[in-house]
Amino acid sequence: MSERNYPAVVVDDRCEARLRAGHVWVYASDVKEMKEVPENGAICDVYSRRGRYLGSGFYNEASKIRVRIVSFNANDRFDAPFWERRVRYAIEYRRTVMANAADFLCCRLIFGEADQMPGLTVDRFGDVLVTETLSLGMEQRKDIIFPAIVQTLADMGVPVRALYERNNVAIRGLEGMEETVGFYHCAGLDANPTMTETEICENGIYYYVDFIGGQKTGFFLDQKYNRLAAAGIARDKQVLDCFTHTGSFALNAARGGAAHVDAVDISADAVQMTRRNIQRNGLSDKIDVICADVFAYLDELKETKQHKYDMIILDPPAFTKSTETVKHAYAGYREINRRAMQLLPRGGYLATASCSHFMPADLFCRMLREAAYDAHVTLRQIEARKQAPDHPILWTVPETDYLKFYMFQVV
Repeated sequence: MSERNYPAVVVDDRCEARLRAGHVWVYASDVKEMKEVPENGAICDVYSRRGRYLGSGFYNEASKIRVRIVSFNANDRFDAPFWERRVRYAIEYRRTVMANAADFLCCRLIFGEADQMPGLTVDRFGDVLVTETLSLGMEQRKDIIFPAIVQTLADMGVPVRALYERNNVAIRGLEGMEETVGFYHCAGLDANPTMTETEICENGIYYYVDFIGGQKTGFFLDQKYNRLAAAGIARDKQVLDCFTHTGSFALNAARGGAAHVDAVDISADAVQMTRRNIQRNGLSDKIDVICADVFAYLDELKETKQHKYDMIILDPPAFTKSTETVKHAYAGYREINRRAMQLLPRGGYLATASCSHFMPADLFCRMLREAAYDAHVTLRQIEARKQAPDHPILWTVPETDYLKFYMFQVV
């Protein structure tokens, strides 16, 4: 082992193989020896049983993920300049990969492990940033990282008015942290922000973003380009948008030339926000919003033999958030897709998605084949897509590859 000043954690051979392949998590069961017990949230070095350096990361005895790797470089020193460089690298990547300046205005600036900042999410909604911090190591360094984000954007000529922390998620308890929400204060930000929502423009469509009370950070940015793809199919069609949330697929379809769109969601708050967004974009004559359970609504359409849609979009919330519920989620995905396929006419179109990394692509495809078999239809694939590039995928970390989006014609 080297003479570095960080506490050393020794892991078993299976973990060594996983880390050498590029994964970034060390589980509690992987740890075989500790030369010195690190403080929770502190940096430690990870070694193999034979003394080979494997990486450095945040240690947390309270978490099942005992170490979250942040670097595989033994020469790194984890001071303020290190984190400032990492922030700048992440933001410059977004400015490069987003299709245009308008897309950079609303995008994910930091995506946790994919940006080697495990547990940290930062979404940009114009001049408002919304963060979610799920690892203790990131929480302890936010007073370096958050000002660095604000300064990096300022250096690019991008002003930031406010940064809001959305840390009201139970998973923080697994890291030994409390749930918190509120505006973060640092140089360059409004001293006393009072707003509760902001407005963005994505794909030429305006949305109100409730970053305080909405789901997650207030708006789902990962389907940005998938919405455009669906809009291209929707022209002149009668479209049903299921699980509409704030109406994003419905609005894209209507703006793309759909004859009419019905948008369905069980949440009254989501329906209210969808109606506001429809009115904001002047599309009230093109979209109707229905507050209903999607499963029940599709059943009602089948029972009343209302096969009136040429295109159905399924963008449900994650049916599974753990390996223990995958079987149940599989059945839910299969059922909702089967019902949609049965409602579509021959030649109709289906756009369907899953946002859970616990439902990998091969399993999702198997489910779709079974749903098509049950519905007595054949699927002709138009396109298979992933999340937008501001949510980058590390091939060595499967958990970053979570969104599946397929478009089919029913033949």
